[in-house]
Amino acid sequence: MSETIHIVVIDDNPGSLELLSTALARPGVAIHTASRPAEGLALVRKLHPQLVVTDLVMPEMNGLEVLQEIVEFDPMIDVLLMTAHYTTETAVAAIRSGAADYLQKPVKIALLRERVAALLSSAERRRKASSAAQDVSASVFEGMIAASGAMWHLFAMIQRIAPHYRSVLVQGPTGTGKDLVASALHRRSRVSGKFIVLNCSAVVETLFESEIFGHVKGAFTGADRDKIGLLELANGGSLFLDEIGDMPLSTQAKLLRALQNQEIQPVGSLAVRKVDVRVIAATHRDLRAAIAEGKFREDLYYRLSMVELRVPALKERPDDIPLLARHFVQRFSREFDKQISGIAPRAGIVLQRHTWPGNVRELEHVIGRACMLAENAILDVYELPEGLMQKSAVPSEGSDGAVSPLADQERRLVEEALRESAGNQSEAARKLGIGRDALRYKIKRFKLST
Repeated sequence: MSETIHIVVIDDNPGSLELLSTALARPGVAIHTASRPAEGLALVRKLHPQLVVTDLVMPEMNGLEVLQEIVEFDPMIDVLLMTAHYTTETAVAAIRSGAADYLQKPVKIALLRERVAALLSSAERRRKASSAAQDVSASVFEGMIAASGAMWHLFAMIQRIAPHYRSVLVQGPTGTGKDLVASALHRRSRVSGKFIVLNCSAVVETLFESEIFGHVKGAFTGADRDKIGLLELANGGSLFLDEIGDMPLSTQAKLLRALQNQEIQPVGSLAVRKVDVRVIAATHRDLRAAIAEGKFREDLYYRLSMVELRVPALKERPDDIPLLARHFVQRFSREFDKQISGIAPRAGIVLQRHTWPGNVRELEHVIGRACMLAENAILDVYELPEGLMQKSAVPSEGSDGAVSPLADQERRLVEEALRESAGNQSEAARKLGIGRDALRYKIKRFKLST
C-alpha cells in the first residue's frame, strides 16, 4: 500500500486492546487504541481511519452510540462492532445504524482477520480511486480513464505510432473501448481530414462496396445519383472500420488493393481516384481463427496487423474499476441532476468481485442505472442489478462456514416485519426504516416468501 491505513480500536478492557492490536497488526497498517469511547472518537476525528473496531458495552458511551457518532462524522468509515452480550435488539440497532459487521466475543482471530482484511481491501480501493480523482489529468488520456500499467502501456503505444501509421488493427473484447483507441489515434496523428466511422456489422452485405468505395449514378438498381464512398470522404483523415471481422470476403479483397495503392474505384465507374487515408480496423473476433476457417483474408490481416494494438478486458485491470466507477458516478450525477457523492463500501466490493463480461460498457450501464434509481448521496447495493448481486454478492459466512450474527438477525428482522405487515412490502419497509427497493433486495437475498 502506498499510504498507511489507520485502524482505531476502542475497548475498555486493556487485555482486549492488546489482543486486538496484535491480531490486526500488518505492514502498512497503524493500530490506534483507546480505552474510553471519548478518546476513541477523538482519534477518529483526527485520523479519519478506514476502520473502527469497537466493543458494544462500555462505560460512558456504548458501541451503538459510538457508531452513530462515526456515521454522522463520516459515513464512509467502516465500523465493526463486537460484544460478549449479544441480543437481537442490539443486532437490529446495529443494522439500522450502518454497522459494517457484527462479531460475538470471544472472537476467533482467523475470522476477525478475514473480515478486517476484506474491509481494508475495500478501503484501499476507495482511497486509490479518490486520489486519482483529485488529479484527473494524471488518469486521463484522450478521453480514456485508467490507472493500470496495462492501459498506460497502450496509451504509450498510441502516442508513439500515431504520427506514422498507415493502417492499424485494434483487438479486444466487446465493450473495452476500441472506438476510443481509434479516436485517440486519429487525434494524435494530427491529420487535417475527418474521422469517419463505419460499423461493418451493421451494413447489408450487398451495400458494402458502395458504402466504402462509393458508386456512380445507374451503377445498380436504386443508384439514382452519384455517392461518395467513405474512403474518399475520409481523404486526408482516418477511416475507422469497426468489427472488420464481419466484412465480406469480396470487399476485403478490394479494401486490400485500396490500402496498397491508396486509390479507389467507385462501383460502376472506370475512373480510379487517388486518396490519402489512414485506416484503423477493430474487431473482437479471433482473426487468425477466421483465416483458418476461410472467413478472413490472410493478406489483409498481415496488411492491417503491421501495427497491432490490444485493449485489455476490464477483469485484467481491476485497479481501474473504482476509478471508472467514480468517473461514471460523477458523470451520471450531473446528467440526472442528483447529488451523488460516492459508492458504499459493500457496493464497491460487489463491483470489484464481478467479472465484467461486458467490460467498461457494462460498468457504465450498471452505474448509470444505479444513479437513476438512487435516492441517497451514496450508491449502495440496493441500486445494483439483481443479476450482478447474485454473481458477485459479498458472502455473509465466515471461514468456518457459520452465518454471521449480523446477517442472521437481518433476515429475522425482515421476516418479522413482513409477518407483522401481512406481506405488505410498503408497510414492512416503513417498519424497517428502509426503502422498498432495499426491502426487495433483502427478500431476494434471504430467499424469503411474501
